[in-house]
Amino acid sequence: MRHLIGLLLGTEEDWPTAFETVLRRLGPIDGVGEFGVERLTIEPFNLRAKPRHELVIDRLAYWYYHPREWLKKISMMDDVYLLNSPFTFQSMEKHTAYCAMIRLGLKVPETVLVPYKNPPDNDRYPYTAARYNRPFDLDEVAGQIGYPLFMKPYDGGAWRGVSKVRDEEELHRAYDESGEMLMHLQQAVEGYDAFARSLSIGAETMVMRFRPEEPMHDRYVVDHAFLSPSAGEEVVTIGKLVNAFFRWEFNSCETLIKGSDVHPIDYANACPDVALTSLHYYFPWAIKALVKWSVFCVATRRRPRIDLETHDFFAVTGTYEERLAEYRRLADAYFETERYEEFCRTHLGHLDEIVLDWVAGPEFDRLLVDTVTATYPEHERDRFVEHFRGLLRLWAKDNGF
Repeated sequence: MRHLIGLLLGTEEDWPTAFETVLRRLGPIDGVGEFGVERLTIEPFNLRAKPRHELVIDRLAYWYYHPREWLKKISMMDDVYLLNSPFTFQSMEKHTAYCAMIRLGLKVPETVLVPYKNPPDNDRYPYTAARYNRPFDLDEVAGQIGYPLFMKPYDGGAWRGVSKVRDEEELHRAYDESGEMLMHLQQAVEGYDAFARSLSIGAETMVMRFRPEEPMHDRYVVDHAFLSPSAGEEVVTIGKLVNAFFRWEFNSCETLIKGSDVHPIDYANACPDVALTSLHYYFPWAIKALVKWSVFCVATRRRPRIDLETHDFFAVTGTYEERLAEYRRLADAYFETERYEEFCRTHLGHLDEIVLDWVAGPEFDRLLVDTVTATYPEHERDRFVEHFRGLLRLWAKDNGF
């Protein structure tokens, strides 16, 4: 039996090539069948047409509406499995995710949504604003939150429009520059001990030390002990909670750890970073996890869950620690974590060796060189090829090569 996985892509080339390579090297799986993969094209579709794919990995529809509507159709009508629900994409505009996690008791910093600096382009706006928009004092709102704070777009977007605000002068400058962007003011977590970015793919989560102020190739630090075991578990639980709540299975989460407190500040990403030139050391893990989760979902005939069942999460009571434990149980139930781990042991036990041989071999090195060539100017290419080669050699060594 042949199972087909579709890739809905934008400009990426590195990880899709890696995914295709590893899936091809995996070969047929006993009791499951053979897996194929193809890159999807955008074209007219009949609402009654039956898709050929059993699972689609989407990296495009969060901004391209035509394929988004195709994803909704194949999920609702045909039970095609999607790693992120297209029905909750608006929640990936950060604001809804903040609201949900605040209600669930997570330690989200104090956050206020302020009106546009410049009105949206809508003929009805002047009339509505004249009748119903209430004047407000921006300085008073910021003062209630306290300085320093961050002004950032309610819908996020690769650090677009994010400003650290230390006083009233910077507040007004940032607000003036926001234009037609709708902005949050959010309390800064000063003096934090660690910045963690966790990448979740299905039932697996990798927590990485993150330095947002550095160039992309230096943001992820190879550091396996930058969090205490308890803080690391809490970061994983928060990521799994967010993903299970919104039915996202390919998402990243950013958290600030200060003392014993874990503050989630950004955890809604329809297109998380999986680039070879940024993840480097962690890239092989990401590809393995993506292959394993995709194969598991297809092989076990996992079905889309359009109903969010938020009442199960909102009904949880108790102390913060008790709620976290129950949230983790609910998240693990959604991801079928025990079944997934058993499936990987039974059917995918050889995948680690396949990926290790590939990363240490010439085919992966060609992918690395091609990716660096397409990403960096000519005078920087040799330096970055050796930089990433060193990090990937370290990964191979750490994993037994």
